[in-house]
Amino acid sequence: MPRFTSDGIDIAYLDEGDGDPVLLIHGFASTKEINWVGPSWLKTLRDAGRRVVAFDHRGHGESARVHDPALYHTALMAGDAKRLLEHLGIPRADVIGYSMGARVGAQMAVLYPQMVRALVMGGLGIHLVDGVGLPQSIADALEAPSLDAVSDPMGRMFRAFADANKQDLAALAACIRGSRQVLTREEVGSITLPVLVAVGTRDAVAGDAHALAALLPNGTALDIPNRDHNPAVGDKVFKQGALDFFARRP
Repeated sequence: MPRFTSDGIDIAYLDEGDGDPVLLIHGFASTKEINWVGPSWLKTLRDAGRRVVAFDHRGHGESARVHDPALYHTALMAGDAKRLLEHLGIPRADVIGYSMGARVGAQMAVLYPQMVRALVMGGLGIHLVDGVGLPQSIADALEAPSLDAVSDPMGRMFRAFADANKQDLAALAACIRGSRQVLTREEVGSITLPVLVAVGTRDAVAGDAHALAALLPNGTALDIPNRDHNPAVGDKVFKQGALDFFARRP
């Protein structure tokens, strides 16, 4: 697995295929394999003639473990994405982010707009500006002595998921506490590049896709029918919607 150093932190990534590059940014407690390879995003994009780049966030997957919540500010994670593109000699890419990864992608669009050709924000709607979606109680669940000690339903779900994938629980707890940044409506309005906001119609975490798209000068909403937060990431409607969106963008 190739790696590079971003601001002193070791980051694992993959780089496959040829053609126009697309950068994939996974969600909280996930990895590039869980979010993108397993649900066939990598194959879908490669079959569409794209070069696909994905990475594990700091504290996730095969990247370095970081336990200071301050190091999980989404602007810092957007810097990891920027430096990966620079490391690979890619001046500009389409970006797909899911959940926390969509929050990181939005930071990229604000901080490094010259590097983002178009942005797909999956699993994140109006909570980009009026709330962060995932509760901090998840951190408590991750720090509990065992899954049996967790009673909160959402906390149990994330703890079980992290345990099953042998993630660093302390790193994930630090991440959920440190990555809770929102953007102002003015910052969202400054994102002039094309943006697709794709959210499952049963998603109770993301917030309304149409409300966020309405704040974006070139925003479009996509409903992912009958999907809640986690299953929506691999849905065929989401994949086809992203491909169609990229085909339409300048």
